[in-house]
Amino acid sequence: MVLELHVWGPAFSLPSIDAQCLATIAYLSQTVPKDAWVLVASSDPTVSPTCELPALKNGTTWVSKFRNIVDYLRQYSHGDWDLDGDLSGLEKADNIAFSSFVESRGQSLVDLSLYVTSQNYYNHTSPAYGSILQWPNQWILPPKLHDAAKARTDHLGLSSLDLEAIEEQRKRDHSAAVAAGQIPPNFIQRPRDTVTGLLGKTAQQNQFKLEALTAEFFDALEEILGAKRYLLTEEAATSLDCLALGYLALALVPDLTHSWLRDAMTAKAPRLTAYTERLRRGCYGLGAQTAQAQAHEGSTAPGSVLPWRASERPGLTTVGATLWNALADATPIWRDMRASTRLREAAESSDSGLSQTESETLSKVAVGQRKDLLVSMAAVVGGFAALAAYMVHVGIISVAGRDEEEEEELGEEYEAPAFQAEDLLSSLQI
Repeated sequence: MVLELHVWGPAFSLPSIDAQCLATIAYLSQTVPKDAWVLVASSDPTVSPTCELPALKNGTTWVSKFRNIVDYLRQYSHGDWDLDGDLSGLEKADNIAFSSFVESRGQSLVDLSLYVTSQNYYNHTSPAYGSILQWPNQWILPPKLHDAAKARTDHLGLSSLDLEAIEEQRKRDHSAAVAAGQIPPNFIQRPRDTVTGLLGKTAQQNQFKLEALTAEFFDALEEILGAKRYLLTEEAATSLDCLALGYLALALVPDLTHSWLRDAMTAKAPRLTAYTERLRRGCYGLGAQTAQAQAHEGSTAPGSVLPWRASERPGLTTVGATLWNALADATPIWRDMRASTRLREAAESSDSGLSQTESETLSKVAVGQRKDLLVSMAAVVGGFAALAAYMVHVGIISVAGRDEEEEEELGEEYEAPAFQAEDLLSSLQI
């Protein structure tokens, strides 16, 4: 049976816009025979039961995330498709430790470069998603991914790379000053900062932080690589090399407006830069056809290193489900209920990677969150019901049936004197 690897689609002349997807593509290209798998740029997380990409499909079995896919391929092939099979015990320990370092530091830098830096996101990243996503995902998914990247890097204190955050903070500061009476409300605001001016201030404000972050990442990998051909061994690539390639390729290859990450890599780690270029050619190829065309056409030409298969166009049911999920996630209480449900399902999943104790604890937390939401909803509904009852009691709101009865009674009282006057006139005429 042919394995299907579903990934985020190509961008920046790379086969995917996502680092984990790039790492998984590199691993399969180095281990699995070309006729045993296909690469599908579905760019739709909902194709997988876990709603995550990359996702490997084998019949009815789905496996998500790079490390889980590596483990599954090793078990499925009985060790034949395992780049780490020949590593010693110490090298396997280094593989795990270095992989964790690459994922944590590399993801933060890629987030800052492609998403948090406003000019890069709006000029390059967002249009790239627009070219690989189909309606309505092209309007729904990029803002979610943008917000998620900003949330992941918020602890780094580099939000000033985001021009929107700068402008929002300036407006908040101005409003607070007006409320405190520090400046008159009708005071003419200073002209809004230009993009060039903001970027100039950003470069000055964040220079030391970015220098520290990039040096920590690139200097460490440059030292690990040393004079070797690969990060751990001289002979062959390992899963660590595939994982590192996913993040290093997104740091080096994209031609961005504000290319501070690529400049730092080429300046601080020349051997690592050459290593990334060599590994990228070996895993992804540099044929005449672009990755974008290969993904859309499902090209398997001789010059194509990767076994692309064209993704299926979404049907009416898929589009409706996407719109329904977008509406649900935009509704505050409903969104929180769905989040707690997803958290419980992830905790109870067999491939969550959690121990039984951790899984049970996380599941209890999710159930507790759901109960808290239900209690809050009941309290809100009860409060509105009590308020409505009180307003009816004091007469602010009247019942419709009662109003009609009162009108009928008033009508009868008004008509009674008229009958008495007619009787009086008839008696006088007699």
